[in-house]
Amino acid sequence: MIAMSLAFVAMLIIGVPIVFALGIAGAVGLWALDLNLITVPTRLFTGMDNFVLLAAPFYIFAGEIMNRGGITTRLIRLAGLVTRGVPGGTAYTNVSSSVLFAGISGAAVADTAALGQIFIKGMPEEGYDKNYAAAVTIASSIIGPIVPPSVIMIIYAAVTRQSVIDLFVAGIVPGLMLAGVMWLVIWWQARGGRLPRSSFKVERHEVATLVRDGLLVMGLPILIVGGTLSGIFTATEAGGVAVVYALIISWFVFRTMDLASLWDALKRSARVTATIYLIIAAATVVSYVLTIGGIGGWVQGFAMQFADNPTLFLMVLVGVLLLVGTFLEPGAAIVLIVPMLMPVTASMDIDPLQFAMVVILPLTLGLITPPVGVCLFVACRIAESPVFPIFRAVLPFLVAEIGVVIMLVFVPALSSFLPTLLR
Repeated sequence: MIAMSLAFVAMLIIGVPIVFALGIAGAVGLWALDLNLITVPTRLFTGMDNFVLLAAPFYIFAGEIMNRGGITTRLIRLAGLVTRGVPGGTAYTNVSSSVLFAGISGAAVADTAALGQIFIKGMPEEGYDKNYAAAVTIASSIIGPIVPPSVIMIIYAAVTRQSVIDLFVAGIVPGLMLAGVMWLVIWWQARGGRLPRSSFKVERHEVATLVRDGLLVMGLPILIVGGTLSGIFTATEAGGVAVVYALIISWFVFRTMDLASLWDALKRSARVTATIYLIIAAATVVSYVLTIGGIGGWVQGFAMQFADNPTLFLMVLVGVLLLVGTFLEPGAAIVLIVPMLMPVTASMDIDPLQFAMVVILPLTLGLITPPVGVCLFVACRIAESPVFPIFRAVLPFLVAEIGVVIMLVFVPALSSFLPTLLR
């Protein structure tokens, strides 16, 4: 395991893509344990051979269709209806748009790329610092993987055999809490007119159309959650239904989709899906080596020191996950870490849904922190600004979001109340 860890760290340092770093490190680990390297392709296939993972490409494709169908602009204008004319209004609109967009994309990077093109470039024209504009965009993008549908939650369900729909519903309250603390930070920063007023304008006759369009767009997550809870279709089948719904809305209702856009959405979805599947497959090899090497027993032995204080255990875990998330992609981290911890949490009577949220949220925060924060670097490219000025602007939002994680640790009902209510 030491050889595998050294190989993984060395490849990350020299800039090897995470999927190859994981795969090669896993092969090194097998070699160090004197195991047959034919295990590598076997485990690669096993990692992807999971029925639950079939849902991921459908949700990704539905999100791409909606995004390329002109949905982003409609969501932003709908969010701007409420916040126009107040100090920091466009910053509030940025966060609100992320909440609405999260119900479509299910991914933080998609949120940053789509909304960033509008807000990171548009907010400076109203007087915002471009680094602040980028910070609000990437900090609010974390809502994407938390509010349903969520690709990361599909990966988590595949690893733990938990219900996808329970995880989706469990993410609603934490996702709204993230938006709430971001609004509070913006309110604090806007006091005394320190942030510009929104210049957003909408004609009276446009209001009804914007509301109608917004309701149609938000029908996607409602259809997924409602249809699955009522037993009309499974979570995987809901992905296919979401694709059909997105096509109908974009092509026939809004009439903003054509064959070229559909083809682009298909290609992009294929690339994103392939990337996710490869990372999961490579992480499965590393997870197998860790299991064979006995790391699971060590982890359980360490964790059992907190057997009488599960809250302290979760707080320690949050600290570890915040660190892991800074250099490891959330999906890979879930595959590596969660299987070792599930028996421990069961023995401590920790609510499975609470544990899921406490794992997923800190790992996704790594997407906005150096050195491997993908959303951070996407925003840097859009803003044409260095990493650290943007990260300094992100820090107040990051601290507030960590506060949400701590609340989830101390109040399990925040994660489990809604799924229990809807069963």
